[in-house]
Amino acid sequence: MAVPSSSSGEDGPLPPPSPCPICLEPIDQEAYLDRCFHAFCYRCISQWIRYVDSKNIQSMTSIKCPLCKIENFSIVHDFNGKSFRRHYVNQDFEKRHLSDAHDFRMKFYVSQIDHANDMINVEQYWKRRKYFQKNIWIQDWLKREVQTLTQDKDVDIIVHHINGVAETFFRRQQREDNKAMAEQKRTEFRTLLSEAARPFLAGFTERFIDELELFLVSGLNMEAYDRLCLQRMGELSSGEASADDRNV
Repeated sequence: MAVPSSSSGEDGPLPPPSPCPICLEPIDQEAYLDRCFHAFCYRCISQWIRYVDSKNIQSMTSIKCPLCKIENFSIVHDFNGKSFRRHYVNQDFEKRHLSDAHDFRMKFYVSQIDHANDMINVEQYWKRRKYFQKNIWIQDWLKREVQTLTQDKDVDIIVHHINGVAETFFRRQQREDNKAMAEQKRTEFRTLLSEAARPFLAGFTERFIDELELFLVSGLNMEAYDRLCLQRMGELSSGEASADDRNV
């Protein structure tokens, strides 16, 4: 199979896309494992799962990524910008379906959505120290997001850990006469939260941190933030959240 010719940029030809780690050919029908987010040909990773399953006496409910060995529960594929399909390692495992809201959030995480800087002013949040205004929905939001990305209901310990890191950071900002620049504080916050979340969220970590920051900055409740996400996906006309949607 011929490698597609690369286009030229200002600094010379762009490197060709990474090949499928299994067949070493250009990826055909791109598919991702749901935890580590490594990409493969859909046919290749499906065959890999069937091969590994054939070597096990008991039916599997998860598969270790051939590259990083992280446990994954499903293959995400056929993403067209608005929807995707999911093939579970064991189709009986699909009973782990949590809710339509969780499915929507997973759809959002695997989509290529631009950052919402045109809708939410992140810089002002840090410059004006608006992080002192506690978001009363953060615990519930964190629980839903972590459940979505781990496909597991029992995430209280993970949520407690991530939320604890965030609260410790904000309490320290209140105690200290911290004259650090807003961008420095933002970078420190994102670094600390990334380190806290990465062991559990793996390849979804950076996207999760983006969403966590945007949710905090927005001051919206979960329903209003979901409507904002629908706007970002182009599935809802633009409009501002009502006052009832924000922290009070």
